[in-house]
Amino acid sequence: MSRFEVRRNAKLKELAKAKPFVAASLCQVKRRCGNPRCRCAQGQPHQAHVLTRKVRGKTRTIHVPKELLQEVRAWVEEYARVKRLVAEASEAGLAILRHRSIARMAAAANRRSSPR
Repeated sequence: MSRFEVRRNAKLKELAKAKPFVAASLCQVKRRCGNPRCRCAQGQPHQAHVLTRKVRGKTRTIHVPKELLQEVRAWVEEYARVKRLVAEASEAGLAILRHRSIARMAAAANRRSSPR
């Protein structure tokens, strides 16, 4: 097994240990509730958190309740980690392909140049 295959297999093992994740961005937003007597009408908007994601080219948002904020933040961070691992596993796969291709061409060149 080549060092590239060892690297790829290590990344795949890490991926198998993935925790729950969500492909979205966590954003803090400031909003007004619409009540004319609320503090937000006086210039102190309410703060909330939303998840944003793209669906068929359009941005979709989902409100994140305060009690779930830390858990959702961990999901977003786990997605970034999984995305990085997938990219690294893919690069290792491409390195395997390049390595095998070079080895195959070298073997073919040796066969052509050896006396019969």
